[in-house]
Amino acid sequence: MALVKHTLSPVYDRQSKVLILGTMPSPKSREVGFYYGHPQNRFWKVLAALFEEDPLTKTEQKIDFLHRHHLALWDVLAECEIEGAEDASIKRPVPNDLTKLLDKTEIKTIFTTGKKATDLYQKYCYEQTHIEAIGLPSTSPANRRINDEQLKKEYTQILKYL
Repeated sequence: MALVKHTLSPVYDRQSKVLILGTMPSPKSREVGFYYGHPQNRFWKVLAALFEEDPLTKTEQKIDFLHRHHLALWDVLAECEIEGAEDASIKRPVPNDLTKLLDKTEIKTIFTTGKKATDLYQKYCYEQTHIEAIGLPSTSPANRRINDEQLKKEYTQILKYL
């Protein structure tokens, strides 16, 4: 177990309408310095397909994409003890203060990626935001119970809130 502190800034602007929250950046995401950085994570592939855009490979493309589509991106936790990228191992979670981000945006809808992010959001963040989170399946390479088409179908819910 290692104590991990969140090192990535949230991505948003004043026009952001939807916030997508993961749990905590994986070791690979922390290494590359951006969200969903593992090359086999399907997050960026699914979002690009959802908006019928070319694959997003560079950080600058991803940030531009998020701004153009009024999406904000962050994580539920500011720090925790965790083994690698194993969400199930999380202990001593400390949540991010989401109100600071919500006060600066038009966000009215929050999605969480994966069951652990949803559970942690409900336990630690809902009371401060009063916004029910809509849980989405994890795009992690470890979650192979759901294929790319099913992921895209689940993630289409985002479009209703933009």
